Amino acid sequence: MSEKKKMKLIRTIVLIAAIAVFVGLIAYLFPVMKNLSTHEGQIAFKERVDNSGVLGFLSLIGLQIAQIFLVVLPGEPLEILAGMCYGAVGGTIFLLFSFFITTTALFWLVRKFGKKLVYQVFEKEKIDRIEKSKIFQNPKNLEFIFAICFAIIGPPKDFLVYVGGLLPVKPWRFICIATFCRFPSIISSTIVGQYFSEGNWKISIVIYGITLLITFAILALVRIFDKEKITEKALNELK
Repeated sequence: MSEKKKMKLIRTIVLIAAIAVFVGLIAYLFPVMKNLSTHEGQIAFKERVDNSGVLGFLSLIGLQIAQIFLVVLPGEPLEILAGMCYGAVGGTIFLLFSFFITTTALFWLVRKFGKKLVYQVFEKEKIDRIEKSKIFQNPKNLEFIFAICFAIIGPPKDFLVYVGGLLPVKPWRFICIATFCRFPSIISSTIVGQYFSEGNWKISIVIYGITLLITFAILALVRIFDKEKITEKALNELK
């Protein structure tokens, strides 16, 4: 079996396992999730999460790792689920910790195996286009671009983690940016998850609205102060 086929087989197995764990978690929590609008349902949900203990924690860690390594899994539901299970503060700490571990591991894997690894996940043409872009080859611009991209809603953050290992960026500075600049997105999702677990749907919608407004405000400020339109060009390259 060729190396490419082995990688594809491994990704398929991990994907199936991750989906099974995610479905299992939802199935485990669903009986109490449907009654979250009631006080009794909220208490039952908290108890179910508390009773899951280490198993629930390890399951979420496993899903978070799979989500970053496989990319095809959406990250937002996991962030909301972390908020439901551990609250806004606990969920945020959990996510920052898991993002730091997975980003570090993936960055160094890409540095070791190079484009051969990245090509297994993304289209070769897209990777080559980013690598050849003058914007992404300028070390002075990269950290600023990454900070904005990880902070706002929209840019493909997991794609950026893969690409970061191929670009001229300082390893630990990139890892910290890729982890902690996600904070606005993470905290908003975990707050939504916490209020969702309390049956408060309206506040969850308001929080998402505020998050979108913050994203638009950041982009507006960047357009004002970024005279060379570096960030705007970078975002267009990532589409």
